[in-house]
Amino acid sequence: MKALVFAGVAAALAFAAPAIAQEAPVSSPITIGEAVTVATLGAERSLNIVLPRGYENSEEGYPIVLVLDGGIDQDLFLALGIERWNQLWGRSQPAILVGVETVDRQRELLPPTQVAEERERYPTAGESAAFRAWLGDTVLPMLRERYRHDGRALIIGESAAGHFVVETWLAQPDLFDGYAALSPSLQWDDRALAQAAPVEDGTERPTLFLSLADEGGDTEAGALELREKLGTRFCFADYRQSHVRHANSMHQLLPQALQYLLPTEADWLAEYGLITGCETLETAAD
Repeated sequence: MKALVFAGVAAALAFAAPAIAQEAPVSSPITIGEAVTVATLGAERSLNIVLPRGYENSEEGYPIVLVLDGGIDQDLFLALGIERWNQLWGRSQPAILVGVETVDRQRELLPPTQVAEERERYPTAGESAAFRAWLGDTVLPMLRERYRHDGRALIIGESAAGHFVVETWLAQPDLFDGYAALSPSLQWDDRALAQAAPVEDGTERPTLFLSLADEGGDTEAGALELREKLGTRFCFADYRQSHVRHANSMHQLLPQALQYLLPTEADWLAEYGLITGCETLETAAD
């Protein structure tokens, strides 16, 4: 009797085996964008481009958003996740997201310094002007030729990349239509960038989102000096007295920067705490 039961079970498994094999899950790769290999300052790097949802099935043009330090092993996935999360809430307009990989960050993102300690620590630093020229002369024209854009280009950077953003906004403001500097390293070269910034004189400049976390010291002093000089021409997001730290400013403030640079008509954002945190000198005094 036992032998008969075992034989029946074996037969049932034999018949079920093909069905089980047919139901096995099929895997496929997840493709989020494309990488274009380019070179500047003697080093190859990737431009990592992710198109907005629905791009292929529409004729609409989109803004181009450059994220510095946007390599696969840098901030690409963080920035992309935040940008897509913003889309779920209608918090910012969809965009063509371009992660610009950096290889030697101090060399590419910072200008020369006269501070001996900085020169000793970062001996290759000082070629931000050449990197900016490369973005303007090579990268932006290539992106505009390859992708369906709406004419706007924006740039976002954090820490040393934030310094590059501010420097570009001051030195060549027409290069981009919007700028976001998250916790910029404005202590560089004894705060030379903030000290050289022009006082508010009514000159038209593109939109700027400038944020400050818990940096303290010369970094904070540089940001506050810049804020005083520039008056009401930009968004100043002051998070010194909060949970925002230099290490997590990208995580915390990029959603706000995108909302400020690429606003939508959504009228429910404030209800859910989705605000930019912007203040001007007037609102700070109220």
